[in-house]
Amino acid sequence: MKSRLHAHIGTFRQLEILLSVYKQGSIKAAAEKLFLTQPTVSMQLKKLSEAIEMPLYQQIGKKIHFTDAGLTMVESAKEILDLCEVLDMKLSSLRGASTGTLRIACVTTAKYFIPHLLGPFCKQHPGIDIKFTVANRQQIIERFEAEQDDFYVFTHLPETLDLNVIRFMPNDLVPIVAEDHPLAKQETVSLTEFCREDFLIREQGSGTRHAIEQYFMNQSVSPKVKMTVESNEAIIHSVMAGLGVSILSAHTLSFGEVYGVKRLTIPGFNIQNHWSFVWSKQKRQSPVAEVFLDYVQSEGREVMMSTLTEQAILANR
Repeated sequence: MKSRLHAHIGTFRQLEILLSVYKQGSIKAAAEKLFLTQPTVSMQLKKLSEAIEMPLYQQIGKKIHFTDAGLTMVESAKEILDLCEVLDMKLSSLRGASTGTLRIACVTTAKYFIPHLLGPFCKQHPGIDIKFTVANRQQIIERFEAEQDDFYVFTHLPETLDLNVIRFMPNDLVPIVAEDHPLAKQETVSLTEFCREDFLIREQGSGTRHAIEQYFMNQSVSPKVKMTVESNEAIIHSVMAGLGVSILSAHTLSFGEVYGVKRLTIPGFNIQNHWSFVWSKQKRQSPVAEVFLDYVQSEGREVMMSTLTEQAILANR
């Protein structure tokens, strides 16, 4: 006998509201995100709860705790709305139009090259909308676990996640100082000398920080950390201001014009990373995601290597 649950489980909008409350962590935040009033959000969740004849969540203080039934509904809501999006894209494809939304989330250092990758893609597919999120490594992991995006860009792959991976581009890290720093006058600088200087480091959860800490641990040395800074741009300006030395992605310095800092030559220094596109093995890829994946694996690589070469030439002039 076929289930008749769909006849009274509620509307797609109620499922969308449920997912928003789950992701945002509160009715107030979900209401703001959806441009609805809090009473409207509460009422729709109440109707959904009544439809399944079980509570979806409990309010304890200011926090919402989802019940087992609520969590089950959340997982099913994700699948249902994903299928609706896939259906929409397939119908658009049958109409001869490539439309839909592509969602990409990347670690902070990748924000310097992803727009250059997306530019030609968007010209080829003007009907595709892009949602582009930039955050640190830990935040991107959390987005992956919540299945919020189609693709994620990492330098250091999370070992605990079940991933499909395409290694895309090199991302080497380089030591930098201010142009007027005493070390900038030396042809080479030892790692010991470098570690005596005040060191500026990215925040916890940053992939760059993770790579730097692993390198120093392997070398059995420790930098003299003076400041924790939450963006590459702020680190560059802090170095220029004479607050200390640092280590950043070479591409952070290549994209755009960066004056006032100098890369150091430290014999034996080598922190090699790669940016990788990853996606969940469990998540069904949308038609738009499949189109983008084909692009990344073909002309996308050529586009980026050409762009990086041009930027490196400009940075070294």
